[in-house]
Order: sequence, then structure tokens, then C-alpha cells
Amino acid sequence: MEHITTEQVRIHIGDIALLGNLALPEAASGLVLFAHGSGSSRHSVRSREVASMLNRMGLGTLLFDLLTTGEAVWMSRRFDIALLGERLKAATVAVALLARERHLRLGYFGASMGAAAAIRAAAEPPPHMRIDAVVSRGGRVDLAGHEALCQMQAPTLMIVGEADPVVLKLSAHATAWMPCEKRLEVIPGASHLFEEPGALEQVGKLAGKWFCQHFSAAAQTAPRGQVR
Repeated sequence: MEHITTEQVRIHIGDIALLGNLALPEAASGLVLFAHGSGSSRHSVRSREVASMLNRMGLGTLLFDLLTTGEAVWMSRRFDIALLGERLKAATVAVALLARERHLRLGYFGASMGAAAAIRAAAEPPPHMRIDAVVSRGGRVDLAGHEALCQMQAPTLMIVGEADPVVLKLSAHATAWMPCEKRLEVIPGASHLFEEPGALEQVGKLAGKWFCQHFSAAAQTAPRGQVR
């Protein structure tokens, strides 16, 4: 099995520091930044399981807290999509040097509310950077807002459980506004949290395939880690 380097990192934004867990396979082709849902953190069991699957497919992952411990207690912060999107962009800037040095493509994996933040950040990425793929797991991509959806260029995969009718309907409506390549995958029998046997494994496989496919395609057309 390919060696995977793991380390805890700090992402400094102004006068705060966000903690994260970085995992990087030796021959990684890309790095996927995770944006968790409201009330969750880098310790999310579901996010860690998906990240582990991506690592085994040769993809690096960064799971980090979008909010400090003090901020996370405030509902207004946990549902502030604009703030969460800016935090994700700040984390993207923080890994820019690593991406250039290791020739890594960049992608976002967003769950629930984190998916809206991922869409926001990908629609208007940091200067001179590009996001090559986005995956949403049971995500409220509609909350990213009409403007962000209309600006999306990164290929986007939305994975929704069959037994999650509200998110399924909202995701289907959101795709109509997105000019990018997009796909809506429905996991049979799965609920919003994908707790059913085998459901999360399907999420990991679909996400990994999407990232690998689009990272490979992007590598043929643009310098890695850079972006426009």
C-alpha cells in the first residue's frame, strides 16, 4: 500500500487559527479540502471515512474546522455560508505552496451546509487559483445562492440519498442554474446521513472517481496547483 503522510496543521486567518488534519499519499495527484456540515468538525466520522477512501485512491485530503471552538457555539456562525466560504478559500490559499511543490490539483468535498460553502468558494476562488472539481454529499447547494451557482465552472457532483426528498429536489433545481459540468447521483435507499450499510462506501467511490477523472483532465490543460 502506498505510504500516506499524516500531520496536524494550523490554518492562520487573521488572529485566529483553525486546526486541520492533512493526509497526503506519496504520489498524490490532488488534494481535496473538506467542508463539513453545521455542528460537525474535522473529527466527523463520516468525513474521516470518506477521506480514508480517497487516500487509498491516491488523493490527499485536508479535514479542518471551519470555525473556532468559540465560534461553533453560535448558530449564526454555523449557518453563515458567506463566512464559511471565505474560511474555505483561506484554507485553499494556505495549501497553495504545497499544491505547487507537489503538483497537486485542488478540489472541494462539502457535506450538508458545507456544500454551500464549497460552491461559494469554488465559484469565486482565490486569485490565481483554480478548483478543478467539487463533490457534495447530501449538500444544500441551493444555499450557495443564485449568483454563485451561475458562476460555477468547476465540475460538480451532487450525491444525494434516495430517502432524502427535500435535498434531492433542491439539488435538482440548483443544477438548472449551473453552467459547469454537473451530475446528480442518487444512492438507492440512502437517507440524508448515509447511515445505511454500504451507502457511505458508495459515496466514497463516486467521489474518488469524480476527483481522479477531473484532476487528470485538468492536468492536461493547465499547470498543476495553479490555476488560471
